[in-house]
Amino acid sequence: MDYNSIMTTLIKNALMIPMTEKEHYERADILIKDGIIESTGKISVEADELIDASEMIALPSFINAHTHLSMTLMRNYKDTCENLQDWLSEIFPIEDKLNDEDIYWSSLLGAAELIESGCTAFADMYFFAWNTVKAAKDAGIRGIIGQTFMNDANDARYRIREIAPRILDAIGNSDMFRLDAAVHAIYTATPDCYETAADWAASINARMNTHIAETRKEVGDSIAKYGKSPVALLDSLGIFSTVPTYGAHCVHLSDDDISILADRGVSAVHNPSSNMKLASGAAPMMKMRKAGMNIALGTDGASSNNNLSMMKEMNVAALLATISEMTPSAARPYDILEMATINGAKALGLENRIGTIECGKDADIVLINTADVNMTPLNDPFSAVIFSADRKNVDTVFCRGRKLLEGGRLLTIDKDEAMAKTRERWEEILRR
Repeated sequence: MDYNSIMTTLIKNALMIPMTEKEHYERADILIKDGIIESTGKISVEADELIDASEMIALPSFINAHTHLSMTLMRNYKDTCENLQDWLSEIFPIEDKLNDEDIYWSSLLGAAELIESGCTAFADMYFFAWNTVKAAKDAGIRGIIGQTFMNDANDARYRIREIAPRILDAIGNSDMFRLDAAVHAIYTATPDCYETAADWAASINARMNTHIAETRKEVGDSIAKYGKSPVALLDSLGIFSTVPTYGAHCVHLSDDDISILADRGVSAVHNPSSNMKLASGAAPMMKMRKAGMNIALGTDGASSNNNLSMMKEMNVAALLATISEMTPSAARPYDILEMATINGAKALGLENRIGTIECGKDADIVLINTADVNMTPLNDPFSAVIFSADRKNVDTVFCRGRKLLEGGRLLTIDKDEAMAKTRERWEEILRR
């Protein structure tokens, strides 16, 4: 059916988890009108499209709060590096070779993987970002795009002057995107780079996205060089009070670090698969939660994960929390779902638009098929989504009411073409 001809969609008889109340679910209908959730409950109206969701769980679609979308190019590449620093030493030379076409096709492939795992929003940090915007627009998803910063303040001013306008031009007047400051990390960016980026982000009402305390080496080097942990350093520079910040990883945090982050309202973005794969460690989730921090969930890039499946990331996050704290109550299934939905929306400043199924919010909704062997019997729907479901159970995905996936089939992306083009780009990169 032509998307432009559909004004209303009625999802009937879904097992709805609205993510508005702890452990709450109900059997309900959902009416979507012009991309907005019009009403929920028992609904009897005529609609342009009717979906029988009697064997589906309806959830807010997932939010990947930290990734490098186009790094699908480097999937399964240099997987035996000893740690993050060794891995980066292999990755940086590849990144120096990238061009516009590389980024577009690998971003489109990444978008396909997000949609197929029920995700319709992502926060990105990478290069040639105007191509990531184009790919996300073609895919029909929403993106918080990072203006990447590295090096010093002079370089930051150059990027603000020469690169940011090109990304903003790609975004145009679309309210499905926002440009944030994405400062890589304290070991690749100087303090004055952070200050310049923060001031710029504040001036355009944006946020800051940065890696924080990912490895022991990062923390140790920061203390040796600045006499402060990465968190304490950024706080001393006034970064957290200048601009709302979401920090990826947050693995090696002291109690004082956690207190600073909680007091400043900094959101942590947990990346469990990447942290384990690169032997970075396990983030102190229970301590952060007890301190009142908002914790979102991200996949990191497909080069260090090695996929972009939010279904898998939720499962890994739950299992890692259990073994790290040696208690199954460290992060209950509902807690993990919060990280992947409303907490991600809060981290990105989008909680008034997405992250829950509520009247007036954008219709970003995923339908999970429960009529399969791995979901039978259903018993607890929260546990079913976190511990039993996988990508094959993602049946239908909406982003602002537009259907991007139906019956597990992508509607906005030619997946075969995206895969073929990404393979071609990678083979060419290796020849450069």
